[in-house]
Amino acid sequence: MIEAIAFWVIDFTLASIKFLAEGDQAAVLVGDFLYSRAFQMMVSVGSMRVLEVLADATNVIAEGEVLQLINMHDPDTAVDDYLRVIRYKTAKLFEASARLGAVIAQSPQQLEEACADYGRSLGTAFQLVDDLLDYEGDPHQLGKNVGDDFRDGKITLPVVLAFERGDDTEKKFWQRTLEDGEQAPEDFSRALALMQRHGTLSDSMTRATDYAERARTALQPFPETPAKAAMLDLVDFCIDRIF
Repeated sequence: MIEAIAFWVIDFTLASIKFLAEGDQAAVLVGDFLYSRAFQMMVSVGSMRVLEVLADATNVIAEGEVLQLINMHDPDTAVDDYLRVIRYKTAKLFEASARLGAVIAQSPQQLEEACADYGRSLGTAFQLVDDLLDYEGDPHQLGKNVGDDFRDGKITLPVVLAFERGDDTEKKFWQRTLEDGEQAPEDFSRALALMQRHGTLSDSMTRATDYAERARTALQPFPETPAKAAMLDLVDFCIDRIF
C-alpha cells in the first residue's frame, strides 16, 4: 500500500521540480502533460473516486488562480490570504497526488486522509522554500536569475511579512516597486536588506520547516518501509533543496 502511494507522490514531485527548474515555458508544458497524463491513468484505473479527487483538485486550483490574480502586485496582502493561495494551488496539487496513491491502494479512509495531509503539508513547504530561493538562492543552481519574482512584482511571503512589519517609508518602497512597477537597478538590493532587517526570510523558512514537520507527522500511521523512508527523504529534499 505505502509503495503505491510513494510511487504517485515521488514520481509526480520529482517530475515537477525537474521541469519547473527549466523556466516558465517548460513549467506550462509539463503542467499540461501531467494534467492529461493524470486523466489517462484515471481511465485505465476505472475508478470514480479517482475522478472525484482530480475534479475537486482542478476546481480548487482554478479558484486559487483567481485568488492569486486578486492579490497580484498588492504588498498589503494578508499572510492568511497568501497562504490560502498556496493551499489552493501548489498544496492542492501535492495533496491530490498523495491522496490518489492511497485511493489506488484501496487504503482505509484514515490512511487516505493521512496521505492527503502529507501531500498538502509537503506542497506548502515546497512553495515557501521556492519563495525564499528567489531572494537568497544561487542563480547558477536555480537555473534563473535571483530576484525574478521581485522584478515581476510577485507577492510572496517574504514580501508580505516585510510590508507588514515596515514603517511608512518602507511601505511606500514596496508599493512603488511592486504595486506601481517602478523599479531602479538598486531596488532589489534594498528589498533584500529590508527582508533581512525584519527577519522575513528566516521566518518564512521557519514556516516551511513547520509544514515539513507536519508532513513527516502525517506518515506516522504507516509501517517503516523503504517507500516510507523515500517519502520522508522527499520532505528533507524540499526543505534543503537549492533549486
